[in-house]
Amino acid sequence: AIALNENELPLELPHAEKYGPGPEGEGPLANIKEWVTPLSIHGEGSGVRETSTMPGYAGSSWYFLRYMDPKNDQTLCDRKSSDYWGQVDVYVGGTEHAVGHLLYSRMWTKVLYDLGLIGFDEPFKKLVNQGMIQGKSFFLSAAQYIFEQEELPKPHFIAFASFNTNRNFPDVLVRDEKEFKKTDILFEEGIRLKFGHKYLDAQGRLTKTMFSHYLIFEEPKLSPIFNTEPYIDWNEEEKTENGEPFLSGMIIEKMSKSKYNVDNPDEIVDKYGADTFRMYEMFLGPVEQSKPWDTKGIEGVHRFLKKLWRLFYDDLKGKVWTEEKATDGEFKILHKTIKKIEQDTESFSYNTAVSAFMVCVNELTDLKCHKKEILEQVLILLSPYAPHISEELWHTLRNEGFVIDAAYPTLDEKYLLEATKEYPVSINGKMRTSINLPTEVSQQEAEQAVLANETVQKWLEGKSPKKFIFVKGRMINVVI
Repeated sequence: AIALNENELPLELPHAEKYGPGPEGEGPLANIKEWVTPLSIHGEGSGVRETSTMPGYAGSSWYFLRYMDPKNDQTLCDRKSSDYWGQVDVYVGGTEHAVGHLLYSRMWTKVLYDLGLIGFDEPFKKLVNQGMIQGKSFFLSAAQYIFEQEELPKPHFIAFASFNTNRNFPDVLVRDEKEFKKTDILFEEGIRLKFGHKYLDAQGRLTKTMFSHYLIFEEPKLSPIFNTEPYIDWNEEEKTENGEPFLSGMIIEKMSKSKYNVDNPDEIVDKYGADTFRMYEMFLGPVEQSKPWDTKGIEGVHRFLKKLWRLFYDDLKGKVWTEEKATDGEFKILHKTIKKIEQDTESFSYNTAVSAFMVCVNELTDLKCHKKEILEQVLILLSPYAPHISEELWHTLRNEGFVIDAAYPTLDEKYLLEATKEYPVSINGKMRTSINLPTEVSQQEAEQAVLANETVQKWLEGKSPKKFIFVKGRMINVVI
């Protein structure tokens, strides 16, 4: 290795028309001859430059420090800046990053700490591993029978097509990988490729344990171009030699392009909007759990957003929101929601937060609450979850600026205090009735109210109670 002279620095990377691996799998710089073999080094003949710049793991291991001091051209991060900002509060990442990024981040942070360049030896205060969204992969349970009927080259590329999702029988055999890659032009417009492929084993067939991924084309008609190719056609009564039907199955696994089980989110966004898609992803379950992608419940989230819209606009009346003063009951709904969303957002419980928004909108709808004083606070709470509709409705209320910049609502516990409490009343340990009492009722006041109750008097049968047990906020027991 030969170091450049100081007057030859900085050495700038060359312009590249396109990026791709080098001839022997090196980095893209290996494709640029002028970089690999410059005319001279130190003016003394040609040499070979390094084509692998700083490895990717390096950059991803300390980038968070650079955010603290991004314009510093002397060092990666000034010590004053890193002391001020400190560690990253929360890092959210999948478990697949554990070695490729998190382990290296810890190592680099400890090295920089030992060198005295930063004042902490762990990069992140808290780590949250989010679960993966999983996809459905389909397979044939009796695929081996198909390959006993013909001699096929080994290994051989296959792909199955079914005319619809209800008919689980192989209809088309694609005979080579080149042909498979052309399927987008072989099929008529409107037929969508949904699942993928596997190769045959050394014997030229697939077994039950290997599970062949197959293709589903969602329209029943095949292109005339494709119909000229050889294919195997089965009807629904066809069975294997031992009488088994050609059944297909399904497994849940990581959603991945390599597994051909990816659902394109653009189609869902086009149909329902980005806010529905965003909130439905949160609604699927706890953030730490892996979840199979299923759009069955997406209509419910979409209906929620439309119901929210109707608090502002009516289909027939148009604008319905008002600037009337809100009631204590409406404030109670608002502050109950503030408390719940605050707690759930802090704990990454986004699925229960979405449920809380649904409850809030339902309760405001029941009260026919269209008051700006309440609705604008709900929009501020909702904006991180559904930013587009929140922003639109925020300006509908004639507010200035962006909803995301508005001050976050402050919880007022007084609206959450109940004026009365319903107490179960037991006679000799068996519940006989219930009674509503003020939340701040004393034992003496509670005893007077309970003993005057008609149901209690019936069970007392004129007797005086031997003991009156009052557990504030919970229960009452009369012993006779």
